[in-house]
Amino acid sequence: MKKTFKISGMTCAACAARIERFVKKLDGVASASVNFAAESLTVDYEKIGVKEIEAAVVKAGYAFADKNAKPKMPHDKVMLIRLILSLVFAVPLLTISMGHMVGMPLPNAIEPHHSPMGFAVIQLALTVPVIAIGWKFFWDGYRNLFRLSPNMDSLIALGSTAALVYGFYAMYKIGQGETEYAMHLYFESCATILTLITLGKYLEARSKGKTDESVKKLMNLAPKTAFVMRGDKELEVALSQVKVGDIVVSRSGESLAVDGEVIEGSAVVDESMLTGESVPIEKKVGDKVVGATINKNGFIKYRSEKVGEDTALSRIIKFVEEAQGTKAPIARLADTISAYFVPAVLALAVIACLGWLIAGESSEFCITILISVLVIACPCALGLATPTAIMVGTGKGAENGILIKGGEPLEQACKITTVVFDKTGTLTEGKPSVTDIFPHGIAEEELIRLTASGEAASGHPLSEAIVTCAEEKGIALSDTADFTNLDGRGISVTVDGKKLLVGNIRLMEENSIAVPEEHSQKAEHCADMGRTPMYAAYDGVFIGVIAAADTIKKGSLEAIAELQKMGIKTIMLTGDNTRTARAVAGELNIDSFIAEVLPEEKAEHIKKLQQDGEVVAMSGDGINDAVALTQADVGIAVGQGTDVAIECADIVLIKDDLRDVSKAIRLSRATIRNIRQNLFWAFGYNTLGIPVAMGILHIFGGPLLNPMIAAAAMSLSSVSVVSNALRLKTVKIGGEPPRASSTP
Repeated sequence: MKKTFKISGMTCAACAARIERFVKKLDGVASASVNFAAESLTVDYEKIGVKEIEAAVVKAGYAFADKNAKPKMPHDKVMLIRLILSLVFAVPLLTISMGHMVGMPLPNAIEPHHSPMGFAVIQLALTVPVIAIGWKFFWDGYRNLFRLSPNMDSLIALGSTAALVYGFYAMYKIGQGETEYAMHLYFESCATILTLITLGKYLEARSKGKTDESVKKLMNLAPKTAFVMRGDKELEVALSQVKVGDIVVSRSGESLAVDGEVIEGSAVVDESMLTGESVPIEKKVGDKVVGATINKNGFIKYRSEKVGEDTALSRIIKFVEEAQGTKAPIARLADTISAYFVPAVLALAVIACLGWLIAGESSEFCITILISVLVIACPCALGLATPTAIMVGTGKGAENGILIKGGEPLEQACKITTVVFDKTGTLTEGKPSVTDIFPHGIAEEELIRLTASGEAASGHPLSEAIVTCAEEKGIALSDTADFTNLDGRGISVTVDGKKLLVGNIRLMEENSIAVPEEHSQKAEHCADMGRTPMYAAYDGVFIGVIAAADTIKKGSLEAIAELQKMGIKTIMLTGDNTRTARAVAGELNIDSFIAEVLPEEKAEHIKKLQQDGEVVAMSGDGINDAVALTQADVGIAVGQGTDVAIECADIVLIKDDLRDVSKAIRLSRATIRNIRQNLFWAFGYNTLGIPVAMGILHIFGGPLLNPMIAAAAMSLSSVSVVSNALRLKTVKIGGEPPRASSTP
């Protein structure tokens, strides 16, 4: 069983690593992953209950948060209030402590040369409120330090405390008559560090709030109520009270309540929330509708088929939330480093401090080194680098009708070298339709009327194609009698009192029906193109050929061309005969095809490609594709496919448009590129920042890093990582459609 829990109390990547460590120790836990950016814990477990998991989280020093509970105040608003209050005291403190350096006059009572103790006391008085406002940094920091699991707050608490303690030491020295210590107070560093960290936290909270906007938008789409028929009355009920089988009413301008099938009326429905497609779609009796889509114009009644958590919207939200709570394999390096990073920083800070002390530097110099190292080295940027990009990337995918089920498929998709397509229902429509009509001796409309009338009693897919063709052309059918299904050959039926034969060439030969050479050639050409020709004879005379085929789905040709343009090989895998497969492959310009494959053999072909070094994506829609979708490195299901295919897939294309395969790969490449940029910045920042804070520049005559600048740099590093992740919202994944090549 896999479940996601909301966690409260985390402040950095080290917190996430600690929770993971404690939960993974539980017997029955297969995996545990903490997403610091989403503040969530995803656990795959069995044989234990939620209580045991919660106990482990509490033991680690954190707590479960109610996923549905609305906080009294958003986190960014809380941090903004803390920031404003901190600034109220920090700004005058900085003015008093440093203003005299630029000639700013101070009252004698607090002027360092006239009243050094007054100068120190006023700074302490302004520092204490800032410490009180940032008390949580100290509480969480020391609590985790005493648990031998130091985190970011531990570094802040230690650095601020060091500055505060040194300030008290300076006040003691001033009291002993050593007034020069008035110039060595560190109170302003303590308060400024806390204020700048609070600023960083506020900016981070604002940025993080934007990463899951896609889920919030989706959640707000569903209407709160629905109009349902109860007997002869139309009642407005809460959405939660709609049941499967209810008749739901929808008027112009309203959002549809649940998923269902239209039973009365017609409407133009905007499905852009579901598919990203801006053009509204006409819905009539028999068509499926989806909850949260918008009735732009019209009136319909529809029978509810899926309600609550079973609706398409609820499933999309579930997929996106689960994906945002997962990690990509690329994140493991950051996780490993974060787990050991804080203890290493503590050791480096102490080593640098003692080293400079031994080298003969002053205690003030050494304290500056200690505080700067502790403050600049925070691993927040590391903890945010991967999850924020995944949250934005999967959210952008959902907005474009592409559901990516987690960090792993998101990362794998960028490595794809080969895409394997199922034919029927994926590259093609999945049902035959009339492609060619060749009448002989009669009008085309009459040929369609006679054959459709005769085929109406047959349930064969090819028969349905002819009947549908007649319906689309508005041709009225005639009554029939004496219908006979001739196995392997066709049908025999009486239409308007005369015998009609429709079937293959063998049926014509058996009944001595002469077929003109011209029509035989046309029928043969259709067969070469993968279409099925059906010969028709009426009252003993040949009247024409009608060909039908499973037609190429809209967008398939462009999808194949776009993948090839990206350097990705395309293969069609089908159970159809070689002749039909070759025709479809030729029409699509696909790189290669494998025909006459049994459902259970599809996975073996995928495995063989993988053994040859290919990273394989499989796109399918049916139950018979489920094993192959699972075997592939990335399984891609089309949205109109079976539930089994959708559950087995790693990526779901809601729009049922294969052009979204290339979009998904582009999105994957953009997201992984963004993660690499984030990790490079986070690693690079700490790699460069820590040596500078330790005083390496000072060895060569350069300056020391001021603790306040270190605090500002640390805060901005986290903000920059999140801001970079947010750039994914503007990435173009559609691409220009390639020019379609001519059909052979």
